[in-house]
Amino acid sequence: MWLAGIALLFLSVPLTASAELGGDATSVVADQARMKATLKTTQSEAYTVHEIQSPSGTVVREYVSPAGKVFAVAWRGPFLPDLHQILGASFQPFTQAVQAQKRERPGRGPVVIQQEELVVKSAGHARNFFGKAYLPKMLPEGVREEEIR
Repeated sequence: MWLAGIALLFLSVPLTASAELGGDATSVVADQARMKATLKTTQSEAYTVHEIQSPSGTVVREYVSPAGKVFAVAWRGPFLPDLHQILGASFQPFTQAVQAQKRERPGRGPVVIQQEELVVKSAGHARNFFGKAYLPKMLPEGVREEEIR
């Protein structure tokens, strides 16, 4: 039941968020303005992180490759971001995988989807949600999953 509840929350609790996974980073500034949020950008050798913090306290981090593609997103805060928006084309495979996970492992626990094309790890409860999603094939060389937080 808990997993079903989390999946339902993913589908029904929109919070305008950020550029979509696998897409271009060009919408970051527009999303920041739409959210009336702060934007902090941090550059490393392998990628750029655009951190958008909404007034409600939810933080969405977009990891952008040197080619300008969003290869990962992470979130933390009192409200879930709009996962449909931040997962983009990966949203449908995500929801299908969540449904399969519910059938295989009913009950409480985090959402963990590990596929060749998509990895999503999400957990939390009311007022404390966190997670990350990334496209393994788009990770820049030398970038490890642990860096996505």
